[in-house]
Amino acid sequence: MWRIKQRKHRSKLLKICGWTNRRRDHGGVIFLDVRDKRGIVQVVINPDNQDFALAETVRNEFVLKISGEVIAREDNLINAKLATGEIEIVAKQIEILNTSKPVPFQIDALDTSEEVRLKYRFLDLRTDVMQQRMRLRSKVTHYMREFMDNHDFLDIETPF
Repeated sequence: MWRIKQRKHRSKLLKICGWTNRRRDHGGVIFLDVRDKRGIVQVVINPDNQDFALAETVRNEFVLKISGEVIAREDNLINAKLATGEIEIVAKQIEILNTSKPVPFQIDALDTSEEVRLKYRFLDLRTDVMQQRMRLRSKVTHYMREFMDNHDFLDIETPF
């Protein structure tokens, strides 16, 4: 999502894949916030879309593949809270890659108890906080290994 966050990408056709973070129905127009490891982008499904009925069945954490056109949001509709807040994608095609049972907590909720987060660890790992922590851990590990390699250390994996 981070590559399409600027208005210069408007009028481009593209395909995205990601989890449904949130679904909203506003008077016949459906809005999906689609999330991947880099962020969230808003997808608009108009009632005349061939996949509108399919979009009505989408729920949180469904995995989707969406083809659509990037358009600039009107100035009064820009969402400064999102890196992609200046644009949205008008869906041309929607494909459900995987459905999901109802989730026990909203992925972006900050008030979820630790007990629930640990019980549903596979969902907790999708949160922005956990994604940031995993990326940081990966970078630290990378730089440690790079340092060790540059100083002729030998990395040996021993049996248990």
